[in-house]
Amino acid sequence: MTSTPDLVIRGGTVADGKGSELFEADVAIASGRITEVGKVAAKGKEEIDAKGKLVAPGFVDVHTHYDGQVTWSQDITPSSQNGVTTAIMGNCGVGFAPCRPADHFRLIQLMEGVEDIPEPVLSAGIPWAWESFPDYMEWLSKRSFDMDIGAQLPHAALRVYVMGERGARRDPATPEDNKAMAALAGDAVRSGALGFSTSRTLNHRTSTGDYTPTLKAGEDELTAIAAAMHGVGRSVLQFVLDQSTVHEDLPMMLRVAQNTRCPISFSVAQADKAPRRWRQTMDTINEAAARGLSITTQIAARPVGLLLGLELSRNPFQTHPSYRAIAKLPLAERLTHLRRPEVRAAILSETATATDDPLFFRPNYDKMYLLGNPPDYEQLPENALGPQARRQGRQPEELAYDAMLTDEGRGMLYVPFLNYADGNLDAVHEMLREPSAVPGLSDGGAHCGIICDASFPTYLLTHWTRDRSRGEKLSIPFVVAAQSRKTALSVGLYDRGVIAPGFKADVNVIDYDRLHLHPPKVHYDLPVGGRRLMQQVDGYEATIVSGVVTQRGGKATGARPGKLVRGTQGSKTEFGAAAS
Repeated sequence: MTSTPDLVIRGGTVADGKGSELFEADVAIASGRITEVGKVAAKGKEEIDAKGKLVAPGFVDVHTHYDGQVTWSQDITPSSQNGVTTAIMGNCGVGFAPCRPADHFRLIQLMEGVEDIPEPVLSAGIPWAWESFPDYMEWLSKRSFDMDIGAQLPHAALRVYVMGERGARRDPATPEDNKAMAALAGDAVRSGALGFSTSRTLNHRTSTGDYTPTLKAGEDELTAIAAAMHGVGRSVLQFVLDQSTVHEDLPMMLRVAQNTRCPISFSVAQADKAPRRWRQTMDTINEAAARGLSITTQIAARPVGLLLGLELSRNPFQTHPSYRAIAKLPLAERLTHLRRPEVRAAILSETATATDDPLFFRPNYDKMYLLGNPPDYEQLPENALGPQARRQGRQPEELAYDAMLTDEGRGMLYVPFLNYADGNLDAVHEMLREPSAVPGLSDGGAHCGIICDASFPTYLLTHWTRDRSRGEKLSIPFVVAAQSRKTALSVGLYDRGVIAPGFKADVNVIDYDRLHLHPPKVHYDLPVGGRRLMQQVDGYEATIVSGVVTQRGGKATGARPGKLVRGTQGSKTEFGAAAS
């Protein structure tokens, strides 16, 4: 190598993204690409001493919901603080293009209800400088970010755009509707969409309680859209189903994939009511893959869990009449009331009443925990508030009430509702090892006041390779390959996710021993002072995007080399040999 590298990472322990054993090497970078891996003789214009540090590809997060945030912010936090260098949005069928001006508020209500992003934040933050999906992509292409972003075409927005009120109320699409949606879907791929997303879950509702427009979309509609998109260029069809209807919906989605040859990506999780149904689903998917269908399953790295508290979107007492009487007061005033013995006694004497809120579960204190510091997402069942209360001769409601009053009313409760039916993460371990599995579902830009899972990529490294004490672990090479190369390939990004010459220079330098997640806290840094949950993370020495350091020592550098990814990047032919 004769020219001077822009950056040399010296002496790190490399996890190359291919699943190879760890090895020590220098990594040279020039013009946004990795140019050399091994002993680099040339001195770089900038150098990073990575001796004793883990050097890994930048992480690719395929399920993030940053559709709104990318329009008002150039920093795609919190994902960029967790080693993510490419984020894919437009998931679960919700997003903001295409959209006519008359439907702006309708799509905001849908995003607010499905993904718990407050309406005032979206209304204030989104500039609506587009109508069509290609217009949205063109507008985004002029912005720069601290990571790359890629987009999928959201089904709900497309359906409402073509069908209007009929689409919103879930009427069946006519052949003319299907033709119109297919044409727009083709245009979306031409403008750079990586795929198409849809939802068939009852949990996805608008903020007014209406079901998502895509809930019962017909097979003919989905086939027309998927065929049009995949006919223009490689596209992935991402979908979310309910466990209760998976026996009907999954075969239909597999037929769509069979008839269109479109790759599909499907969220799989363990549900409490049928704790082994996920295994049956995986078996069905494996059979379909053996027939030649291209399928990836998105797996959450830990329980999908709700955080409950007085400062958050929900808490166990939100339907109790005595709490509802003070619910809208500012936190400090509420806290004054809640500390009064008579108010405490009244709330604890009442019971939760019925609600159609899909994310309010009637409290089950045998599945409610204090998360702790450091946060523990794989606690023993006897740590739950129910067993604790029985040992103390108290009611679990008392423990929950008192816990939320701690830290000046900012105490949080943790309720795992997916992937924890067995009281451990053995099922997740099994899922992650499936051939079709990729890590997903971090929802980094969503669920601002109830779920905090953007740290999934970090948790994969901390818990699964180092800290787990209640079962088998996973290797560093396996986890890094899953969160970088496998995720990249699943959405057609062949040019990244590997530490090897020719690949995009998206790299993490990690102090593995010091890598650590702090408990979630509420921040008020969204438009109009909007609230969101964030987790501080320690241990990322440097995150590099296209050869430029964007995070150093856990702090943003202010550099924003990230761009909108328009369509698939590279090809198997071009990058397959380098990754083999």
